[in-house]
Amino acid sequence: IFEKMKKHAEGKDLYVFDGFVGADKENRLAIRVINDHAWQNLFCRQLFVRPSSEELSSHEPDFTILCLNDFETIPEIDGTRTNVFILINLSKRIVLIGGTNYAGEMKKSMFAVMNYLMPKKDVFPMHCSANIGQGGDTALFFGLSGTGKTSLSADPERMLIGDDEHGWSQSGVFNFEGGCYAKCINLNEEAEPQIWNAIKSGAVLENVVVNKDTLKPDFDDGSLTENTRAAYPLDYIPGAIIPSVGGHPKVIIFLTADALGVLPPVSKLTKESAMFHFMSGYTSKLAGTERGIKEPKATFSACFGSPFMPRPASVYAKMLGEKILEHNTVVYLINTGWSGGAYGVGKRISIKYSRAMVTAALTGKFDLIKFRHDDIFNLDVPTECPGVPSDVLDPKNTWIDKDSYDLSAKKLAQMFGENFTKFKDVSPEIKNAGPQIQ
Repeated sequence: IFEKMKKHAEGKDLYVFDGFVGADKENRLAIRVINDHAWQNLFCRQLFVRPSSEELSSHEPDFTILCLNDFETIPEIDGTRTNVFILINLSKRIVLIGGTNYAGEMKKSMFAVMNYLMPKKDVFPMHCSANIGQGGDTALFFGLSGTGKTSLSADPERMLIGDDEHGWSQSGVFNFEGGCYAKCINLNEEAEPQIWNAIKSGAVLENVVVNKDTLKPDFDDGSLTENTRAAYPLDYIPGAIIPSVGGHPKVIIFLTADALGVLPPVSKLTKESAMFHFMSGYTSKLAGTERGIKEPKATFSACFGSPFMPRPASVYAKMLGEKILEHNTVVYLINTGWSGGAYGVGKRISIKYSRAMVTAALTGKFDLIKFRHDDIFNLDVPTECPGVPSDVLDPKNTWIDKDSYDLSAKKLAQMFGENFTKFKDVSPEIKNAGPQIQ
């Protein structure tokens, strides 16, 4: 396929970006990206770490990405599953991409590479966003697409390290990237001012419909796809940390979007329950995050990013547990999904409430509040939270039909249990930290 791609590229204009994956000079990869579309190379310039002129003069790539959007394979001849392909060869240190115009494949390919290589260097690779408070306290936000990672970590009171991919080394946290790749369906200035203001000259809008009359982007138009994106460099965010590194996290937040409407909006996790929920990676696939998804569907993706994690989930979970223990990190599970019923009956938890829960977690407000134990999900749930009505904190209270809530909650608890049976090499302490079905 590589030889065919080289032949296909002969005589064409190609665009080259030299840079890095990783803001930590001790743990970064030098990369070269070769594209046949200029906008895709601009995307790489915005999303990867840009080199200084001195670094550029001595740049030798550790990995090369060759991305030819117009080149397609023939599955019967080339042995690919479809005419679209994303191929990673770790021994030859090359990534081949073709048949797709989706720029995100380039960043996710290098994420998968880092997730394989970093544990060898005792660096914990993570699908998370990260920011720093005024007092220098670092926080991590784990979550699958559509759970609010980018939105909830873009906090005017805190400085952004990064919105998607990070490593946790002996020195602290560092961003794998040099930019952000924010979803912008239904984007508005009031709800997400940082992202709104970052969309300016130099940013790349992908799949966004432009109004023919005003020539302005219509962020509410999902007619092409719900998966509309904006790619922009980190320095488009006011107060972003450059270089994008931080200390050891004081707080970790796991984000999930529960479409069944039964998980508590916020709960505190032990080390063992954190490892359980990290390995489970529960959320609901939402419209716009995957092809063919029209309504939310319960799903489990280990480590909140299973497709990009080449090693067994237990390898990453063990690293997480060790880091939590070593640095006394507090972990919360925040549900940004549905309240008052499942999708179609209830409604999405207000981002205002989700922000208030995040703020309470980051500022230690929950340390002074009483918790109740949720027997079905085996979680400790705060009885109050500044800025959130107390009835919202107990999902059963928000359902009109309490019996239906119990049935749905037990159904989800059972799904957790069934999913976890695939992990054979896990201690009883971790298994027992999950939901308990009576």
